[in-house]
Amino acid sequence: MLETFLSHQALLLGSAFVLGLLVGSFLNVVIHRLPIMMEREYQRDFYSYFDKTPSAKEQKQLDETFNLVLPHSHCPKCETVIKPWQNIPIVSYLLLGGKCGNCRTPISKRYPLVELVTGILTAVVVWQLGFTWQALAGIFFTWALVALTGIDFDKQLLPDNITLPLLWAGLLINIWGVFAPLQDAVIGAIAGYLALWSVFHLFKLITGKEGMGAGDFKILAAIGAWFGWQVLPLVILLSAAVGALVGILWTLISGRDKNLPIAFGPYLAGAAWIAMLWGEQIIGWYFRISGLSS
Repeated sequence: MLETFLSHQALLLGSAFVLGLLVGSFLNVVIHRLPIMMEREYQRDFYSYFDKTPSAKEQKQLDETFNLVLPHSHCPKCETVIKPWQNIPIVSYLLLGGKCGNCRTPISKRYPLVELVTGILTAVVVWQLGFTWQALAGIFFTWALVALTGIDFDKQLLPDNITLPLLWAGLLINIWGVFAPLQDAVIGAIAGYLALWSVFHLFKLITGKEGMGAGDFKILAAIGAWFGWQVLPLVILLSAAVGALVGILWTLISGRDKNLPIAFGPYLAGAAWIAMLWGEQIIGWYFRISGLSS
């Protein structure tokens, strides 16, 4: 009986890991292409609104089909289309030696890293939450966080195309109380947005600078919508502590200008993922050591 249970668990976790690898490959496309798609849409709106004519090069870019499906993935240097067997997550990277199969240009290590991280995170969600509706919802939440993290690292941007659907999805699943009662989810969405919105305006009032972007408000609102207002203090504290530590270490090690902005979205995403899986245990542990709970 135990052996059967363990084999079923191993099969479930293995399937989740492989699914995560496959989705991670698609998330690489989202991370790379979505900001470009948004930039081109902004350009079209700009030229249309101001009745201006783009340059021939810009017009050619704006006219070409560019979305999450087309054009097919290709080497950025030699533009050779990547064959299906060259696009197997992790495996193809290793078989090709981390280089383009045609021109041997090195492939960024970020591509297999995103695939591997997505696979591991997906398996951990299933391992922690089991074969449940929570796990299914948590997997999609995890994938959205991976995409947002990659884009924010690259562009310091948290696209509405992801944050707003994520917020509405949190409210939708909590109609059935998947992670939190609907009332707590609604309050969480409002409180999450207003918390960082208030910090943003207070910081700007004191320093005259903008300390974060509106995308951070929206992702925290989405986190509140998914898990209720009770989890927000934990997420804010975890993300702020880790963000501050990483920022200080990065400045000391790399000599990076401390006045340059640092993407805060990845720390919110990481804190939210931890809170999703272990938030209750962390909050309970805090209350015990603080003497607030017997």
